[in-house]
Amino acid sequence: MTREDAAAPGPAARAAASDRELARLVREEAARIVGILTATTGSLDVAEEATAEAIEEALADWRRRGVPPRPGGWLLQAARHNALDRLRRDRTYRAKLEHLAETAVPPTPTETDERLPLLFGCCHPALAPEAQLALTLRAVLGVTTAQIARATVESEATVGQRISRAKRRMAAIAIPLRIPGPAERSDRLDLVLTVVSVLYDTAHLAAGADAVADRDLADDALWLARVIAEELPGEAEAAGLHALLLFHRAREGARSAGGELVLLDRQDRRRWDPELIARGRAELDRAAALRAPGRWQLHAAIAACHIDAPSAERTDWLQMLVLYDMLRGYDPSPIVALNRAVVLARVAGARPALAEVDALAPRLSGYRLWHAVRGRLLRDLGRTDEADAADRRALELTDNRAERRLLAERLSR
Repeated sequence: MTREDAAAPGPAARAAASDRELARLVREEAARIVGILTATTGSLDVAEEATAEAIEEALADWRRRGVPPRPGGWLLQAARHNALDRLRRDRTYRAKLEHLAETAVPPTPTETDERLPLLFGCCHPALAPEAQLALTLRAVLGVTTAQIARATVESEATVGQRISRAKRRMAAIAIPLRIPGPAERSDRLDLVLTVVSVLYDTAHLAAGADAVADRDLADDALWLARVIAEELPGEAEAAGLHALLLFHRAREGARSAGGELVLLDRQDRRRWDPELIARGRAELDRAAALRAPGRWQLHAAIAACHIDAPSAERTDWLQMLVLYDMLRGYDPSPIVALNRAVVLARVAGARPALAEVDALAPRLSGYRLWHAVRGRLLRDLGRTDEADAADRRALELTDNRAERRLLAERLSR
């Protein structure tokens, strides 16, 4: 055996390297391929299944033969062949088959990322919010039905039916896969950004889990936010959401320790990621320069107040309260009002904050964090029995183990 032979990687090492390259490619190219094939065939189902089959083929073929010189092109061509085979088996697609055959050469790249029209299609207002999230996870990110079920704390059957109904709805009303024009883009973009934000939140505090986030899901949400911000550089709100998620991600390393949840005022700020913070600030500055304020920029500005403070005690709570007052003009939701009450307690004390929290009871009495915030304010006012009752109700409403332990610790004091 020569020295070169001894140094050459074995089959297992080559297969592992191939799998890593395929995983990277799936993240970067799968949604793009689904978008191209959906636009060509008119069927998200055909596009998605053809792409999934191509990925399975690549997994086996690349392990044997190695990664091809143009892996993205290989995957697209394999998916196109699979789509053709599926259309040949369905006579109703004969006309589309002829069109697909005519365009056998992969489409030339356009200035717009193909993932963006697909994302707008999955987040169409004709689909229910839970369907928008599930379809985005499945079609844009390639997350399996089982993974979506775990992330959303639902059964696989429920998620599968929801995705199937959403696809049928898309086909029935011919939802277009396109980026809306300027006249209708604002509302549609806000819907897309909301789904991405919910996706990021879904990665945290899952039922039955500890405080460790699903890093892949959180990274996918951040990746989507970056794609939207880069592809729509004139949209300030897209940059605002990207900045917000960068700030959130920067604090990720300090928000848990040993599976336990660490609240913001107790976090070791030295563990916050300075590179992500710098990127978040730059993105927020870029959004501000566009002079089109909105709720995602204000959310990001509030997160920046936390980032800029050397400690919880030295946070500019008054500035944050002003930002929340501005935010309520764009987002009058009860969750924003609850978060504002937390800040108000820092500025004016627990009593006025509790009054605002109590006023939210008709809309938030079934929300675990409403009870947790109320319990903390009651405890600050020395109303221990009422605080314990509020914390016990919050405990009943959460399935996350880290949150349950945190609330149980409060009750044991």
